[in-house]
Amino acid sequence: MSTVPAVIVAAPSSGSGKTTIATGLIGALRRAGHRVAPFKVGPDFIDPGYHGLAAGRPGRNLDPVLVGEDLIGPLFRHGACDADIAVVEGVMGLFDGRIDEHLLTPARGSTAQVAALLRAPVLMVIDARGQSQSIGAAVQGFSTFHRDVRVTGVILNRVGSVRHEQVLRQACDAVGVPVLGAVPRAEALSLPSRHLGLVTATEHGARARDAVQAMTDLVARHVDLGAVLALAGASVPGPAWSPEDVIGAPVPGRPVVAVAAGRAFTFGYAERDELLRAAGAQIAEFDPITGTLPPDTSALLLPGGFPEQYAAELAANIAVREEISLLARRAPVHAECGGLTYLMSDLDGHPMCGVLAGTARFTSRLTLGYRDAVAAADSPLFDTGQRATGHEFHRTAVQFSEAVRPAWLFSAADGGRGADGAVQRAVHASYLHTHPAAHPQSVRRFAERAAVLGLPR
Repeated sequence: MSTVPAVIVAAPSSGSGKTTIATGLIGALRRAGHRVAPFKVGPDFIDPGYHGLAAGRPGRNLDPVLVGEDLIGPLFRHGACDADIAVVEGVMGLFDGRIDEHLLTPARGSTAQVAALLRAPVLMVIDARGQSQSIGAAVQGFSTFHRDVRVTGVILNRVGSVRHEQVLRQACDAVGVPVLGAVPRAEALSLPSRHLGLVTATEHGARARDAVQAMTDLVARHVDLGAVLALAGASVPGPAWSPEDVIGAPVPGRPVVAVAAGRAFTFGYAERDELLRAAGAQIAEFDPITGTLPPDTSALLLPGGFPEQYAAELAANIAVREEISLLARRAPVHAECGGLTYLMSDLDGHPMCGVLAGTARFTSRLTLGYRDAVAAADSPLFDTGQRATGHEFHRTAVQFSEAVRPAWLFSAADGGRGADGAVQRAVHASYLHTHPAAHPQSVRRFAERAAVLGLPR
């Protein structure tokens, strides 16, 4: 079976305009009549939301650190099913990834590693501000740094003038890497930012759709789509990943799993819902700001997001907070990051669900990075001692007022032992984001507990 052709959108560093160009490229290719599969390298939840708006299908993540190298190809095939081209937005600089003692090149989790695993060409987005002929040296360096990474084209971003563009094109041509587009400085876009990155597409609503439209127009005007299509390619052996194949037979009873959504809870990988459905669960989304738990809820999933931005609104919905408090006494609950803070007694002084006694506070400190963790207690998802690699990305901190069993243990940066989250009754709550495709057994276990421990029908 042939692999859907792909192009990897990379850059020398963060802030070069990857998201604008990648999102615009997805939208422009779709407008031209192509079925585009969008992907993001790394654990980021925000960019895939914009990709999904542009593509009209879910944005997905490819992260070798979270899922392992062996799953990148199968997950790519799964996400690119029925597409005729894939656009993969990179993370940070092309060769930037997880920093560890092995100093691998390409680094684990880097855009370069994913490009090599997919055998897909790289399109470099280069911020041209303050650059002239020296851009040729940069392009040549990135093109020759690793033999398994093929830089086959450049898109110039934030170009100052026609003359500036001419000089930059000549420098790139001199090292044998063609320029496929040039975006003028005056037309470069910036997306709305927040403490963790972009404002999510769900929160931004109509403005997000307008931004995607503007990015699409920008790329359609200034990038040679035919040249991009001509250089696209990929080679991934083996079959696509299948949620049905990895999950096993569905659990009985079709338990209802309530999933928090809306503006406050927007973080989740597409494969999570696919695995839950394959396990026999019914997914019922609700908005904790305005709604109540769906009828016959047998389990609750609280994903990450930005609940600290909506603490007052969440506090005002007393009815759903009380429902969640009662549900957590008997049914399985899984909460990640922002979901953890919502289960606390209060968040920045606003009353929350009170499932876990203690407080959550917004801080000035960003906690960011991968964690190699060990489950510290039996829970609705994991057995004690099970290992997982996850990712933390938050500016809040929790302080429990009662002794709790932590959800995870891991080695801290200072050489000590860190602990994260809490396991209480059938509640598993922590800051750690894990990728469900790497742990399908945890999704099945959650569905099984929902069927057994859920509310009576």
